Amino acid sequence: MPFGQLVLGSPGSGKSTYCDGMYQFMGAIGRQCSVINLDPANDHTSYPCALDIRNLVTLEEIMEADQLGPNGGILYALEELEHNMEWLEEGLKELGEDYLLFDCPGQVELYTHHNSLRNIIYRLQKLGFRLVSVHLSDCFCLTQPSLYVSNILLALRAMLQLDLPHVNVLTKIDKISSYDTLPFNLDFYTEVQDLSRLVPVLEQESPALRNEKFGRLNQAIADMVDSFGLVNFQVLAVENKKSMMHLLRIVDRAGGYVFGGAEGTNDTVWQVAMRDESALLDVQDIQERWIDNKEAYDEIESQEEEAAINAAAEKEAAAREAAGLSPMDIGP
Repeated sequence: MPFGQLVLGSPGSGKSTYCDGMYQFMGAIGRQCSVINLDPANDHTSYPCALDIRNLVTLEEIMEADQLGPNGGILYALEELEHNMEWLEEGLKELGEDYLLFDCPGQVELYTHHNSLRNIIYRLQKLGFRLVSVHLSDCFCLTQPSLYVSNILLALRAMLQLDLPHVNVLTKIDKISSYDTLPFNLDFYTEVQDLSRLVPVLEQESPALRNEKFGRLNQAIADMVDSFGLVNFQVLAVENKKSMMHLLRIVDRAGGYVFGGAEGTNDTVWQVAMRDESALLDVQDIQERWIDNKEAYDEIESQEEEAAINAAAEKEAAAREAAGLSPMDIGP
């Protein structure tokens, strides 16, 4: 029963960076992981690519042969993949029980109303794959209320279209403190509750929105999102290991990996941390962690990581000494 993540998001949301960071993090916790590139326009992946759609079809070939633009070419490429699922199935068989990361294209049509990606997912589910949709949004959207609402609607549409366990993520959260001050605390944006409080801020954003017609539209959108009650966001800083650890735990619970998967028995620093809830810094207020006292928490986490690495090294040295081995007896 292979598990995996379907990594979605608009262009620039950090999908490939996320796949690279998650691949490295899973290596640190001893989880076998493979990354599959489903973006025919991505010809320079930053991660080791176990399976690449460009070996089946490339965007350049499609655009030249069918006189299509980039967006139409990517949609056509996913249709080709849908019609050649045997190629994907054979490639995935070679990966065995590896945890899978599917790096998807950034065209939002693929997960809002186009059917090819959804049909590919259904085929994989029939083969026993347990997938979680991880939808990424750049946290810069929080600085513009209209952009934030657009991302909420996009996330909601993807949740309804793909019909998968779904985790929405605000990426690059470590940069949020360098942007303009937000009108609400960070938890207001992550919990997506009582969105009607944002309507006055929307009206202040643009003079064109300051009329009764747009006011009713904004309120109707806020009421619709609240009525579904489906959307909320996690936050992520890819280079922050505790942030990655927290998100991976949430994804594991959403997809059932915590009930059906097992990490290796080698107790590296981050394997222990994944099993030990108390290893996480007790920060309930993400506003405090990422905006109000970001530098202080960065320093604390850096010191704790260094201490954990030193403790692991001391433990390994003690084990070698107990076994009567010198450092020269241990290979690289």
